Amino acid sequence: MGECSVQIQEIIVVEGKDDTSKIKQAVKADTIETNGSAINEQIMEQIKHAQEKRGIIIFTDPDYPGQRIRHIVSESVPGCKHAFLTKDEARAKQDKGIGIEHATIETIKEALSQVYELTEIQPVNIKKDDLIELGLVGGPHAKDRREKLTKQLRIGYANGKQLLKRLHMFQISKECLAEEMAVILQEEKR
Repeated sequence: MGECSVQIQEIIVVEGKDDTSKIKQAVKADTIETNGSAINEQIMEQIKHAQEKRGIIIFTDPDYPGQRIRHIVSESVPGCKHAFLTKDEARAKQDKGIGIEHATIETIKEALSQVYELTEIQPVNIKKDDLIELGLVGGPHAKDRREKLTKQLRIGYANGKQLLKRLHMFQISKECLAEEMAVILQEEKR
């Protein structure tokens, strides 16, 4: 049991028991399970209370139901932190589904070490034109580049419109975006 020495102060919001089990193999943490996307009022009250006392990290599957839960909780509970897995990191070896419970312990540790907090403190100077110029929107390689970028930044896959919103929400600067894209564009040249 000496394996999971990392203690997470915040309470991690997950979808179900399998996610809790997998997270507890990776780190010492408490979880709240939403039991799917039909989050009842009692669970939402638990999450609000947890946010007030210790803070929360939303860590849901990288699929539509997971994104829906993330949206519902973050809309109702201000100041949430977010951890993300890519679909590849959350895919079962037997290709039977996507979920945190299928990720490796190392991947879970890494995702929880790179948590984002949604803020609206200062506007980020990234515009849609910047995304077009970097080939993240509207070009032949846009989807592939967005996939690589969101994986590098650990902000969850996003279409063009969602990408702009997430870059702003997570306070990712134009300079940081340019640095990450330079790496991606360099790899494409190889």
